[in-house]
Amino acid sequence: MDKMRMESEDIQQENVKKIAALFPNCVTEARDEGGHLKKAINFELLKQMLSDSVIDGDEAYEFTWVGKKASIVEANRPIRKTLRPVKEDSVNWDTTENLYIEGDNLEVLKLLQESYLNKVKMIYIDPPYNTGNDFIYNDDFKMSSEEYADETGELDEEGNRMFKNTDSNGRFHSDWCSMIYSRLMLARNLLSEDGVIFISIDDIEEKNLRKICDEVLGESNYIGCLVLRTATDNNPSQINVEHEYMLCYSKNKVRMGNWSIISEAADKIIAQYRVLKNKGLAIEEIQVQLRKWIKQHKEELPQVAHYNNVDSKGVYSSSSNSSNPHPGGYMYDIIHPLTGKAVPKPQNGWRWPQRTFEEYDRNGEIEWGKDHTTQPHVKKRIETVRQYLRSIINRDNRSTTQMLMEMFDGHKVFDNPKPLDVIKDLTDYTTDKDSIILDFFSGSATTAHAVMQLNAEDGGNRKFIMVQLPEETDEKSEAYKAGYKNICEIGKERIRRAAKKIHEDNPDARFDDGFRVLKLDDSNMNDVYYAAGDYTQDLVAMMESNVKSDRTDLDLLFGCLIEWGLPLSLPYTSEKIEGCTVHTYNDGDLIACFDENVPESVIKTIAKRQPLRAVFRDSSFASSPEKINVGEIFKSLAPDTRVKVI
Repeated sequence: MDKMRMESEDIQQENVKKIAALFPNCVTEARDEGGHLKKAINFELLKQMLSDSVIDGDEAYEFTWVGKKASIVEANRPIRKTLRPVKEDSVNWDTTENLYIEGDNLEVLKLLQESYLNKVKMIYIDPPYNTGNDFIYNDDFKMSSEEYADETGELDEEGNRMFKNTDSNGRFHSDWCSMIYSRLMLARNLLSEDGVIFISIDDIEEKNLRKICDEVLGESNYIGCLVLRTATDNNPSQINVEHEYMLCYSKNKVRMGNWSIISEAADKIIAQYRVLKNKGLAIEEIQVQLRKWIKQHKEELPQVAHYNNVDSKGVYSSSSNSSNPHPGGYMYDIIHPLTGKAVPKPQNGWRWPQRTFEEYDRNGEIEWGKDHTTQPHVKKRIETVRQYLRSIINRDNRSTTQMLMEMFDGHKVFDNPKPLDVIKDLTDYTTDKDSIILDFFSGSATTAHAVMQLNAEDGGNRKFIMVQLPEETDEKSEAYKAGYKNICEIGKERIRRAAKKIHEDNPDARFDDGFRVLKLDDSNMNDVYYAAGDYTQDLVAMMESNVKSDRTDLDLLFGCLIEWGLPLSLPYTSEKIEGCTVHTYNDGDLIACFDENVPESVIKTIAKRQPLRAVFRDSSFASSPEKINVGEIFKSLAPDTRVKVI
C-alpha cells in the first residue's frame, strides 16, 4: 500500500517529466541545493531541438556526468590508512601467497598502488549493477567521519561509506559512474602490460561502463563483450531477460597473445589414453581400447572423435593429408621407405618444401601407407586441438547457487554468486601458472575458489587478492542466522571450505589453499606534529610515542611494506638478537627492528647482513647523535642499504 505524500506537488519536476516525454535527449542530472541528484534539463540542447538553425556554442565528443571531476580528484587523493594483519582469521599465514583484504576497495586500491604496480595479470570484478537493490559506495572523503555521519547518516556502524541504492536513487547514473570511474583509474595501474580486466554488468549501466572503460583503459584496448546466459527473469514486462554481460579490456592490446586452451573434448580423450597407458597395455591394445571408448562417447567428443590413433608419443589423427589444397604447391618425389618407389604426387603439389617434410619424417610425425601406392599423412597431435573463449556463455546461475548452498550445509548464505566454472575458464584462458589475479568486489569469493580449483587441476601457482567491504548481512537472512554477520565472513569461510573440497576431489593435487587476512584501518602513526614555535623542553620530554598504543610489530612491518612498495604475500622470519626482535622480510628485502633503545651491536649485526632496506622506530634511539651514528654504521657496513625510521 502506497503512503500519502503529505506535501504539495513538485511542479518543477513534473515539468521536467513533460519535457522528457517530448525530448528525452534533453534530460540530464544535476545536484540541488542540498547536494542531492535530481532530473534536470539541458537548456542549450533544448534550444537546439526547438531551432531550425545551428545554435552557437562549443561542441565536443565527450562523456560526462555530475561528479566526474570530483571522482578523478578522489582517485588521486592520498590517504593516511594502513592494512593490519589478522593472523587468527588467516590460513597458513607463514606460507601462503594469497591475500584477503577487508575494507573499502577504493582505499585498498590506493594502498596497493606501489606494491602491485603493473603486476596483476587478470582482474575480475562484479560491481553493483545500480538496480535499486544494491549498495553504492559513497566516496566523499573531504569531511571527517564525524561530520559525514552527522550530515548524511550514511555511515554504517563500522564507519564504512556506503548507502542503500534505493529505487529512487536507482533512477540516476551519476553516483554509480563516479563510483566505478575512480576505482577503474586505480585498477588500471595494477594491471601488467599484458593484463586484462573482466567486468560483469547488466543492461542498466552497460552502456555507461563501456564509455568509462573506453576513457580509462582506452577504446583501442577493448577486446570484446561476453554474454553470460543466466536464469530466467521471473518478472518480465516486455522482454524476458536471460543474460548479463562481461566487458573485457586489456592494459595494452598490442602486448596481448592468443587466448586458447586445449579443447575440453580433446582433454577427455587424453585422460582416457592415460588411464589405458597406466594399465601397462601395449600400444596396439591401447589403440583398440581407445577407439572402442571413443565410439561409446562420440556425442561428447565433437570434432575430435577422429583422433583415435596411438603411437609411442600419444594420440593423433592421420586425417591431415600433406597435399596442398590450392594450386602452386611443391613438386618433388617422396620415396616410400619400404618399397623404395615414389608415392603419387598430389595434383596441386605438396604443402611443404622437401626439407620440412623430411624434418617431420625424422621426428616420427609422418604416417606411411603400406606401400608406395598411398600418399603419406602428417600426424596431427591431439594436444594441438585448441579452443577459444566464446562470446556466448551458456550457464545457469541456479546450479551455482545450489553448489554454494551444499558447501554451506544447506544454507543460502549469498544471493546470485558468479558461476565458478566461468571464472575458472577466464583465468585459464588469460593467465600464466604464476599470475596474480585480483577481485576487488569479491562477494562470496568465487574468484578465489576458481583460482584454487584451476591450480589443483593444472599444477599452477596463481595467487589471488580478494578485496571486500564488510557489508553487514540482513538479520532476517539465512546468512545471518547461520552465524555470518558480514559478507567478509562468508567469503573467508567459502575459501576454507572450497580448499577442503578441492583436496577431497583431488587428493594428489598440491596448491596454495591458504590466505593472509588484512584489514583496512587508520594509520599506525599518531598525529604528533607541532609548529616550530610550540616546542618546549617539557613538551619534547613528555611527547607521546608517534606509534599508536594498540599497534603490534606485525602492524608496523606491514605498514612499512606498503610504504616501500613490497608485495604483502612474501615470507618473513622473526628472531631475537641480544633481546631485540628483528624481522627479516623475504630473505633481506627488508629488515626491521621496532624495539626501544636498540644497542649498537644489534645495529651492526643487521647492517652486516646488507639488506636492501632497514627500518627502525624513532624511539629505537635515545638521542639524535645515536640516530646519526646508525647512518654512519650502515654507510660503512652496508652502503647500498636504504635506512628509514618511523
